[in-house]
Amino acid sequence: MTGPSILKRIHTMGTRDISRRVARRVAGNLARRFDTAGLDFPLLPEDVADSTRLQLEAPPAGNGKARLNIAWLCTPPSPGSGGHTTLFRMVAGMEARGHRCTVLLYNRHGSDPVRNTAIIRQHWPHLTAAIRPVPEVIEGYDGCVATSWDTAHVLARRSGAGTHRFYFIQDFEPFFYPRGSLYSLAEDSYRFGFHHIALGGMVAATLLENVGVRSSTVPFGCDTGVYRLENLGPRRGVVFYAREAVDRRGFLLARLALEDFHGRHPEQPIHVYGDPMRRWAVPHLHHGKLSPGQLNTLYNASLAGLAMSFTNISLVAEEMLAAGATPVVNDHRYARLDLPNPEVGWAPATPGGLADALSQVVETASGPRSFQCSAGVRQGWGGTQDAVTRLISRAVAGMPATAESGGRG
Repeated sequence: MTGPSILKRIHTMGTRDISRRVARRVAGNLARRFDTAGLDFPLLPEDVADSTRLQLEAPPAGNGKARLNIAWLCTPPSPGSGGHTTLFRMVAGMEARGHRCTVLLYNRHGSDPVRNTAIIRQHWPHLTAAIRPVPEVIEGYDGCVATSWDTAHVLARRSGAGTHRFYFIQDFEPFFYPRGSLYSLAEDSYRFGFHHIALGGMVAATLLENVGVRSSTVPFGCDTGVYRLENLGPRRGVVFYAREAVDRRGFLLARLALEDFHGRHPEQPIHVYGDPMRRWAVPHLHHGKLSPGQLNTLYNASLAGLAMSFTNISLVAEEMLAAGATPVVNDHRYARLDLPNPEVGWAPATPGGLADALSQVVETASGPRSFQCSAGVRQGWGGTQDAVTRLISRAVAGMPATAESGGRG
């Protein structure tokens, strides 16, 4: 960039824009020099499977044991991870129904197993299952459940003979990436021949449409012990869960939509939790990270909220409904399979479409009756735990899979 062009850019965009561009260029040069992109690849080379080369030994035809020994294969969680929270609910549910479970942690970088175990015990205290690093050969279990595309590769490469292989699928994970290597490896994980257990109809339909594979579908749930209607009095404002680095959560769209909404309704407070909204001129209250109980209090004080997700329905939508707030959700024909509540505000995934839906909620809210309608349709996680346990038990016993119902009905 020449001197005159730099001066022109400083004049039009300011020194902050120049500084950020320089920082991005320096970071890019360092990443190329030290090959840091390789650190983002979640698998060891020897753990990459290939559906065109796999020759997995079939598990035994039937196992009549009343008490199964099931391994659940996942990556180490960070505190507050929603995907791990749902997964650990399934593990705890299976143990509560009389089976023994072990959580196997996989991290290609060899993170500290003692620290990982301490994080799980602190942040998911209800989980009593054993926690161990994934072994070189996964054997000695009646079944093993992969819980993400990378752990599906690990299960395909490391599972021993006699192990029933399952895949608990919470998102269509190829959509996490642009079309390329990671997209293709994630997509291929659905061709390994495992028994797929899809959380909700949206994932099941997307798997069938994009990869041509079928799944057993289990219903969504909501933590009704935490999220519930407590406020029938006045409400104001809207809520947004910000995940800036996770594009499937629609951060940029939501930011633009909230700017539009604030221009129309400056009297309505905007509450943000999760990541901070940096360099944002719109007045808002940033709450940081909130506990489930604190979230329920915030939802009960609010009229509406954005519940954005592009790879499966966000659990935030059901939690808002339980607390009497109206979730505004990016519309998709498959998403509607899992959110039948008529109070959901479906909106085109554009800034204006989302802002329109938020505005409609705050302009038409009619008081306590509308809040009760929003909270009227919900179920806990017990039905999901029953369905997952039943599917695994029947498969290990050699019985045909029953037709499980998806959605939230």
